[in-house]
Amino acid sequence: MNQRKIYFYGSVCLAIFAAIMVFTSTKKDETFSELVKIALRDVGNKLLLANQDSTSLILPVQKVEESKFQLSFERELTIFPDTLVKVVQESFQKANLPSHYQLEVKQCKDLAVAYSFLQNHSVEKSIVPCSGRTIPQKCYTIEVRFLEKTTTSNSKIIWIALISLSLLSAFMFFPKKKKTKQLDSTNEHFISLGKFQFYPEENKLKVKAIEINLSKKEVELLSLFIENPNKIIKREELSKKVWEDHGVFVGRSLDTYISKLRKKLSEDESIKLTNVHGIGYMLEIKANGS
Repeated sequence: MNQRKIYFYGSVCLAIFAAIMVFTSTKKDETFSELVKIALRDVGNKLLLANQDSTSLILPVQKVEESKFQLSFERELTIFPDTLVKVVQESFQKANLPSHYQLEVKQCKDLAVAYSFLQNHSVEKSIVPCSGRTIPQKCYTIEVRFLEKTTTSNSKIIWIALISLSLLSAFMFFPKKKKTKQLDSTNEHFISLGKFQFYPEENKLKVKAIEINLSKKEVELLSLFIENPNKIIKREELSKKVWEDHGVFVGRSLDTYISKLRKKLSEDESIKLTNVHGIGYMLEIKANGS
């Protein structure tokens, strides 16, 4: 396997692996979102019960941004910061959610932040203000942003970028089809002419181990004669087919090329280019020629 193929297949494998990682990451995100919504509904229920409310609705939890979720209520409620911090911690812990997040309580009317706190892995780094106070009864929404999820999102971006680069590399190193160069001894694209093998595409004649080079005009003339063996081809027809649209034709040019061809075919006596006076030329091939 050559180096180009190694790079190609390596790039394809890397792209497939990266795609699997993106798919896995996406499935994890979906599972994570569902767990967050369940945990926040549990938080909402406990907050309403703390307000002696067991009948009003908790509105559907919304994912407003990447790693950010919103909890809303049907009615106004009073927020007890101590209770809020405690129930959020308990619900998130039961759902096995990350312990590094920021929570904000916003007023529905003007979206002003009425209360917020920061929860960290370490208690010493957590910021939980307003302990023992009460946030007056109003319409509130609770928004929580998970600060660890940004790492997962960045990882997904990296994997997607890796897929793009891998596919680009695979395209650049796509194995090119080798041009099969046929050797003269095995080349089948020839026309048998007596003892000769005529290779029109390679502009040559071959007899035994000898190669005879032909000019483009000689190839065109010989091709016409081979297509019409033992038939007279008029000078005008030869001139038109070989020289038409190829510049100015000089009358003696045809005779010159015929003379060159006749000399090159002289190796085989069964082949003869005959001049039919006043008419044209004929390629004579004897039936017993070999």
